[in-house]
Amino acid sequence: MTDYDEIEDQDSQSISFDFRGYLFKVLNLWKFVLISIGAAMLIAYFINVRKQNVYRLESLISIENDQNPFFTANTSISFNWGGTSGKVGKIMTAIKTRTHNEIVVDSLQYYMNYLEEGKYRKIDIYKSAPFEFIIDKSKPQVLNYPVGIRFLSADEFEIFTEFEGSIASAQRFGDKSKTKVEMPSGVFSQRFKNKDTISLPFLNGQIVVKPSHKIKSGAEYFLQFSDFDGVVNGFKSKVEITPVGTSAGSILNLQLIGHNKAKIVDFLNATSEILSKTELKRKNLYATNTIKFIDSSLAAVNVNLDDYTDEMNSFRRDNKVFDVSSEISQISEELRQFELEKRNEDTKLEYLNNLELYLNTKTNYTNIAAPTSVGIEEGNVLSGVSKIVALAAERQNLEYTTKEGSDLFKELDRRIDSEKNVLLETIDATRETIGVRIRTLNNNIATLESKLSGLPEDEQQFLRIQRKLDLSQEAYDIYLAKRSEAAIVKAANISDITIIDEAKDIGGGLIGPNKSLNYMMALMLGFFIPMLLIFIVYLLDNTIHGSDEIARLSKIPILGLVGKYRYKNNLVAFEKPKSAVAESFRAIRSSLQFIFKNKKTEAGGADTLMITSSVSGEGKTFTSINIATVYALSGKKTILLGLDLRKPKIFDDFNITNEKGVVNYLIGDDEFEDIVTHTHIENLDIIPSGPIPPNPSELLMSGNLKALINKLKLEYDIIILDTPPLGLVTDALELTQYADATIFMVRLDYTKKGMLQLVNAKQRTGELKNVNYVLNFYRHKNNSNYGYGYGYGYGYGYGYGVYGNAYHEKDNQSIFKKIKAFLRRF
Repeated sequence: MTDYDEIEDQDSQSISFDFRGYLFKVLNLWKFVLISIGAAMLIAYFINVRKQNVYRLESLISIENDQNPFFTANTSISFNWGGTSGKVGKIMTAIKTRTHNEIVVDSLQYYMNYLEEGKYRKIDIYKSAPFEFIIDKSKPQVLNYPVGIRFLSADEFEIFTEFEGSIASAQRFGDKSKTKVEMPSGVFSQRFKNKDTISLPFLNGQIVVKPSHKIKSGAEYFLQFSDFDGVVNGFKSKVEITPVGTSAGSILNLQLIGHNKAKIVDFLNATSEILSKTELKRKNLYATNTIKFIDSSLAAVNVNLDDYTDEMNSFRRDNKVFDVSSEISQISEELRQFELEKRNEDTKLEYLNNLELYLNTKTNYTNIAAPTSVGIEEGNVLSGVSKIVALAAERQNLEYTTKEGSDLFKELDRRIDSEKNVLLETIDATRETIGVRIRTLNNNIATLESKLSGLPEDEQQFLRIQRKLDLSQEAYDIYLAKRSEAAIVKAANISDITIIDEAKDIGGGLIGPNKSLNYMMALMLGFFIPMLLIFIVYLLDNTIHGSDEIARLSKIPILGLVGKYRYKNNLVAFEKPKSAVAESFRAIRSSLQFIFKNKKTEAGGADTLMITSSVSGEGKTFTSINIATVYALSGKKTILLGLDLRKPKIFDDFNITNEKGVVNYLIGDDEFEDIVTHTHIENLDIIPSGPIPPNPSELLMSGNLKALINKLKLEYDIIILDTPPLGLVTDALELTQYADATIFMVRLDYTKKGMLQLVNAKQRTGELKNVNYVLNFYRHKNNSNYGYGYGYGYGYGYGYGVYGNAYHEKDNQSIFKKIKAFLRRF
């Protein structure tokens, strides 16, 4: 004999996922899937109509190494910022800096929003607002709260709020400082005239109505202020900048995404314009510092010139000396030239000393004046100063985007230190060269002064004053010429950044929301989510739903199908003989004849049929009563024996009591004639189970039951045994020895699949003989419910489930019952 565990393992191995069953389950629940898709599409629709449109606009700027047209070989003051490739990286970095975006946001006042109530939200109307708010930047404005403006007429309006609480955050947009302000609790309103000064704790400024706009009485608008730093960071992260083409990378594409196209256009154009001005200012930095240096030198020379002029006038007035001889004048002129050269060399030396001190004591090298402003033409000095200023400007720009301590700073500082060390060495060498020149000039000056030493004292004094006056005048003229040259260079400078294509709203730029994608996603989710739910429910569902499942799980044949039929009692085959259910029991009776013909019993013995199930509620008693009824109506002398001693039921439908029955006979209290009841159905007798005993299993194992069965076989043609559930108690197994055939009831959508494995095991071990299934609660409409009508359902159903309407009785149902029955299908 095969062990039960081995049998169950064999059964479980044959169980696999039934894809066709899952498909039929989906088809049966097509309304649920359709409703889910409809709900998902509806949600997508509401999402689409509530989402704001998203736009992307762009502009193009060019970065060229535009040389100043006044930069020539003879121009003494010049400065080149480097090649184009270096500028592109700097510009791309500058656009993403906080400093640059602060300037743009502040210039456009994007921290102030003009709003209008829309269908689903407040809409940013920006320039479409019929008024302009002139903000008082020195006073606080409430943050993140829409302040209402209701126009009572074209010249009068009221400010209204309904703030919850008494304290709110506010910001002064002059210095960007934040503070707390007291808000009026509850409803607040106050009237103002056009251009009146509004001075409220939460709003300060003026509302000026635009002359070109007509305002309707009762129109409402809102002002909302946002945190300045938050707005800056928002635009800073949204601006995208990418090189165009691969030629030199000197053309950049600026892009910005937002909800209001006019705002995007203004921001892109403003950022390009401000970037161009900032770059020009940086480009003019060297010239600006040079002009400042020359201005300070001019002031000192001018003082000396005035003093020497006064001294000359005073000397002439006192000494009456106005001229000297031509020979003396020539010597004096030579002396003046040497003294002028010496002054120039002294100025260079002083510049170099100051430059050395500056390099050794300062860390910001962007304020160094051009060496050419004092006449230094040494190439190494000019190159060194230019490189240091450029690197210092680059480091200063990097401070806005990079944390201190970054490797980028370390690399720049290393390069600056390297250039500074080279420049300091160059300064020492240049200083020595200048020292040699000064010593030579001093010797020449001493020689000429010895020639003039023989002149009268007043003439020598006159010549000395004249030379100082000429030197000061010449120095003044030189500085003035250099300043003019620097001013011309600065004025003629043009920015390296040129706007090629301004941002403009030409009607396009819409990039979102992607409504088609939303609908597609809704369609997919609306379809696959219910499919997944059905799949999960299908996997977790352990009940039997159709005949094909039974055929897959068990080799035991299906004897017949019994439809679901609502009636007041279980006597359907007797009281409704033309119903489909009555016909199904007659079909089962016909099928049983083939089983009974092949049984091996004593001649003349009655056929015995045992009806059992896995658990209570699967239609075992209902089937017993109706099979007994159809046998009796066919002329067979039939007896229905109630052997479910634990939960007796069959007596109630025949209007008899359960006071006497099988139990009384088995314990010897009553005779056979005392327990048999003749029913109102011809040829049908019934023996109820009787009182519930304390030891039902022991009674069924007694010899009295065997004697009772033998007696019944002699007196009746067919014996129907109504037994306890096989899956709950062992009583039914004790009765299989008396049964020629066994019907195991399977109630669709109720009986568990595991019970079939139990029946398979009992049949293989010989504990159940001639066992067949009868499907209860079969519904012919569920032919699509993964296999009800396939296989057995088709053959047997044809006899009782698909007759024409004239062949069966009809129940007169009310409209309410029909609606209830319709809803029950779902």
